[in-house]
Amino acid sequence: MKRRDFLIAAGATGAGLAASSVLGMTPTTLQRSRPKGNKSVAGLVVPPMEKVRVAFIGVGARGSGHVSQLCNIDGVEVIAICDNHLPTLERAVNGVVKNHNRPAPLAFGKGKDDYKRMLERKDIDVVFIATPWEEHVRMSVDAMEAGKHVCVEVPIAYTVEDCWKLVDTAERTQRNCMMMENVCYGREELLVLNMVRNGVFGDLIHGEAAYIHDLRSQMNEIEHGTGSWRTYHYVKRNGNLYPTHGLGPVAQYMDINRGDAFDYMVSIGSMPISRELYAKAKYPEGHERRSLKFKCGDINTSVIKTKKGRTIMVQWDEQLPRPYTRHNFLQGTKGAWGGYPDRATFEAHVGDGAEEWKEGAGLKEFYDGNEHPLFKRMGEEAKKNGGHGGMDFLMLWRIIYCYRNGLPLDQDVYDGCAWSVVGPLSEASVANRGRSMDFPDFTRGEWMTRAPLDNMKNA
Repeated sequence: MKRRDFLIAAGATGAGLAASSVLGMTPTTLQRSRPKGNKSVAGLVVPPMEKVRVAFIGVGARGSGHVSQLCNIDGVEVIAICDNHLPTLERAVNGVVKNHNRPAPLAFGKGKDDYKRMLERKDIDVVFIATPWEEHVRMSVDAMEAGKHVCVEVPIAYTVEDCWKLVDTAERTQRNCMMMENVCYGREELLVLNMVRNGVFGDLIHGEAAYIHDLRSQMNEIEHGTGSWRTYHYVKRNGNLYPTHGLGPVAQYMDINRGDAFDYMVSIGSMPISRELYAKAKYPEGHERRSLKFKCGDINTSVIKTKKGRTIMVQWDEQLPRPYTRHNFLQGTKGAWGGYPDRATFEAHVGDGAEEWKEGAGLKEFYDGNEHPLFKRMGEEAKKNGGHGGMDFLMLWRIIYCYRNGLPLDQDVYDGCAWSVVGPLSEASVANRGRSMDFPDFTRGEWMTRAPLDNMKNA
């Protein structure tokens, strides 16, 4: 190798190692043996609960919806609620809960750490966490250490190290730590999952997932609300910051962590310009939002390769003017499904090809023949109770059903971490000019022997 070429190669390698180091990624953080005394929580089952006693940390936009929907589910007792924004806490305790003719829960609102006092109670089984992203890990760990099971909002974490912290804590305490990926409970996603189980697609080859959602208006939330903290993630980070809504269902279709696993990924991002333009158009000179220097590319495209050789494209864009989509595309050897709008195409015989999409009324045969048992049982009730078209309610109902019947949850800590770790891996890849990044194996090899998700026979 010529000296000039050697120096270029060495410089590129050094830059890659530096970016990985900054983001906390080293060989020891990517692969770890199970600590002595820890046990796997794959398929964890706890004794059936006649009543599931729940508490909440964070009852703003997402948390208040969880409170309302859980109040409409049999076998749930709302014991306590914690939020450091007192008007929000008051609205949940004396508004949402009482409006459902339930006793007012205990209120904890003495600062951002008052949840620790709530966790000292012995009459809480499950803690629901819907706080800013940076609080998810410490609150989940504290809850598991206090003997509680955890249901936490997406993403479950946004560093590799924090993902391992959640896995290690769940295994040591033998507590569930479920990331509440509600999209896995959408009617379409459940339908496609059942079609996969019924062999309609043949062998799965490729999937496409996305979170395309124009959320620039959240920047108007200055003192309180999602934009008051989420805006600064776009300033500090550059990657796919919110991968799980589209990816979770596709991962379930492909049996990720249950027969297949994410192997490596690459990621590239566009220039960051839309939020700066929005700030200039919406805020006066001297406004704090106009001074922010946004780092995160307006759109990020990541591509994952699985151990079995499948591919998944994951896109993220929360700032460009474009209709909402999660893609939800799945390609198999027999045909394909695509979302937004829903459409499907299949060949009748091998080699015949498939040239036209079936849409609208043409999809009836697929719904009639493959409707998921969970939606058959609770779909109408879910639509009545709402939450993103009913998927929120169905998710919560399913969680409570599993606890009351001694069943394993549909999503575990390994799933939450595998889907969420796309965030930090994408950041490292973008910082390394799109170089491939290996996935941690949070299951520590168990993905090779675990059975596929079965949330149909016990629905």
